[in-house]
Amino acid sequence: MEISEANMDSFGIEVILPEEGKTAPRCPHGPTLLFEKVDNGGNKGRRFYACSACRDRKDCGFFQWEDEKVSKARMLAREAEMLSKRPRFTQQECCSRFVQFASLPFIEKKFCEDCQILLLPAEHSAHSAHRTTAVTAAQLRRPSILLCPLDNKKSNAQYLFTDRSAHFLLDTLVGLGYKKVLCVGTPRLQELIKLRNLEPMKSLLLDIDFRYAQFYSQDEFCHYNMFNHHFFGGEASRAVLDAFLTEADGEQVVMVADPPFGGLVKPLANSFSLISQTWKKLRNSGDSNIDIPIIWIFPYFFEPRILECLPALTMLDYQVDYDNHPLYKHGKTGRRQSPVRLFTNILPKQVVLPREEGYRFCSMCQRYVCSLNKHCTKCNLCPSKDGREWKHCSACGKCVKPSWSHCTSCGRCALPDHPCRQGDGGNGCFSCGSLEHQRKACPLRDMRRKNSLGPKAKSLGKKASPYLAKPGAKKKSGVANRAKKRAANAL
Repeated sequence: MEISEANMDSFGIEVILPEEGKTAPRCPHGPTLLFEKVDNGGNKGRRFYACSACRDRKDCGFFQWEDEKVSKARMLAREAEMLSKRPRFTQQECCSRFVQFASLPFIEKKFCEDCQILLLPAEHSAHSAHRTTAVTAAQLRRPSILLCPLDNKKSNAQYLFTDRSAHFLLDTLVGLGYKKVLCVGTPRLQELIKLRNLEPMKSLLLDIDFRYAQFYSQDEFCHYNMFNHHFFGGEASRAVLDAFLTEADGEQVVMVADPPFGGLVKPLANSFSLISQTWKKLRNSGDSNIDIPIIWIFPYFFEPRILECLPALTMLDYQVDYDNHPLYKHGKTGRRQSPVRLFTNILPKQVVLPREEGYRFCSMCQRYVCSLNKHCTKCNLCPSKDGREWKHCSACGKCVKPSWSHCTSCGRCALPDHPCRQGDGGNGCFSCGSLEHQRKACPLRDMRRKNSLGPKAKSLGKKASPYLAKPGAKKKSGVANRAKKRAANAL
């Protein structure tokens, strides 16, 4: 599974959220994000800017130290690169082309599979050597099937809801009375709303895949990067979002977001919070404690990170599955079932999960849970996260996975063949090696941060970023570093 943020933590990389009034350099995906490397002693390294959307430099090679002075020639080269990667048509031109295309007779409606664009008659000859196919009216209404899904797991992977999941989400939103659905990276939900023609329900798709601009009007689609809250269409697109978030005549808005699973939680949560802030300002209700209703779709093992950023969210047991993902399928059992869940600030008991799929209502937890998620009277909750029945460990004082057992040496539950006293990739402090806390809660963190401002910081700044690692270079994991440190202390 694509757990890039966990990998970044192993190498000591932190994301620094944008500061108000500070401008970040840009790459073809909009403003870059600021990162900071932390070594295994907790010392801070030089900060650097890298692409917000791509975790692999092969996809976007942007890199710049925070304190680096960029030459004019390099700036011009960047501008030329960004110009070369702009879509061949503007969104306004796409809308005009779609009107022309829709009026054509069936025999002249062609789609170029190589270029992924709708072709007008005058363009057929230029694409004669390409793979082209006829387009039906039904396909025009379902662009997510016509377009080839992007499949880069580290940047813009597109996993599309099955009809089961899409219909469940839409039926739930209709039942809760929402009239406007902000679809952030959920093109299949957008097209289902239009297919079912649920007047007066409206939808707006925010997506980084500009190909969808060919099928929707400017009021139905905005080219958007959810990792940095960047609208490629500028103020015009922001005005479209503002108009959509305005709840006139009691039109309640809900946001449904399905980010790439390799994305970083922290910048995603920041973007969703900024959308919520815009919604609050437009409401003029005076209640700053109310956030926009949101359903964030993400794997369950990101729950701690999501709740750290957005503590008002609750994870529900519903398993989301995808048409084009080899593993995330409904109906599988045990660890083979889909790990994707719903995180929402909607009252859990209001989200009714289908009984025919094995969900039941827990009167103690006041929410719907899967059939194997048994309520624990000692924990006073339904503890399972992965769809299996968990068991209570009296020594740990909590419920754990069924495959785990209590280890007296470690003082915690873990897999029977775990590396004893070393913890796993999700436990222990990267800085000091302790198993009692994470690096963010390390009592030595502040002291080491001050020390990093001394002579060590200068030398540390010369160390290569993991984004610039030499081919074939090996990095020790946090587990290996902690194990080495304990072995040295034991001598």
